[in-house]
Amino acid sequence: MVGIYIHIPFCRQACYYCDFHFSTNPKLKTPLLSAINQELGMQRDYLGESTVASIYLGGGTPSLLETSEVASLLNTIIRYFHLDRHVEITLEANPDDLTWIKLQNLYAIGINRLSIGVQSFQDKLLRYLHRVHDSTKAITSIELAYRAGFTNLSIDLIYAIPGQTDALWQEDLAITQRLKPPHIAAYCLAIEPNTVFGRWQQTGRLYTVADDVAARHFKILIETLEAIGYEAYEVSNFTQPRYHARHTMNYWKQGKYLGVGPSAHSYNGQTRQYNIAHNQHYIQCIQQRVIPRTLEILERKDHINEYIITHLRTQWGCDMAWLKAHYQYDVQQEKQAYLAQIVHHQLAKIQGDTLLLTKQGRLLADKIAMDLLIN
Repeated sequence: MVGIYIHIPFCRQACYYCDFHFSTNPKLKTPLLSAINQELGMQRDYLGESTVASIYLGGGTPSLLETSEVASLLNTIIRYFHLDRHVEITLEANPDDLTWIKLQNLYAIGINRLSIGVQSFQDKLLRYLHRVHDSTKAITSIELAYRAGFTNLSIDLIYAIPGQTDALWQEDLAITQRLKPPHIAAYCLAIEPNTVFGRWQQTGRLYTVADDVAARHFKILIETLEAIGYEAYEVSNFTQPRYHARHTMNYWKQGKYLGVGPSAHSYNGQTRQYNIAHNQHYIQCIQQRVIPRTLEILERKDHINEYIITHLRTQWGCDMAWLKAHYQYDVQQEKQAYLAQIVHHQLAKIQGDTLLLTKQGRLLADKIAMDLLIN
């Protein structure tokens, strides 16, 4: 299974927590989309003869594009790549862009999955995050998406926001339950240095939520969603039966993928490459038939570490026998004392040859993974 990711680096306004590559100036939109279409042709052999199972338009805010612009990108992919007959085609969208006409048009051109950036149903918190939409628009956009024919929807939520009480978080989850999205991605707010929140933190204007509050919000999330039938298949991803995000699953299972556009990443099983995160330079290079990328050739330790980082976050866990067979790395032997420690503290369990995080362990997934890595 392989996927294609297209990065659309434009937003209506900057969210205070976001450190992805984007611009709020749309003047380069037309030449940049032309360059993306051109890069797709230049990268046509990157995935070999593999069948593309998922296409993901992310950003930025892809829902800012005109439907005709989205259709042009999809037509280019169809021209150069072989698609699975049931290919999952996801478009990230902000609620304020999802009008009734826009939704009908997106559905008509083949978008069959929406990832809607709700983040919260609390107007005060939405203003604090500097989101464009309000709670009414968030709810309406989901309801309209169902009416337009979309059955595969995901919504993004954020918890551990300064000022977000347990009660407000529970209310967000109650509204989510009423709307019944098949898939939910819920993230703990991270304060990144090169963001408005990061600068606020440096000047003392913002204080991060205490770890015990974040842990409590995560526990509320897990218990609430599992009680109503959602499966926690990855630390931040929850699904109703049969609605796993195919594109995201490919990342966590280290499948191959092609990333196109400024700042996009690609992986072919042996190397990773990273496009330049600068719109104008990206356009200029592509116009000269040069892909502005940095290439990283992966060594044995890179493959081992990436396997641990990705698989440990999932419900399927880290297959230690697979690592031993493929890379001659014996986790149980090399990390014996540490494994005993996290099992003793009920952060992880070992079932056969598989290392799995417990619910408590998922709170520390990144730290545990880092402690298991090899140098």
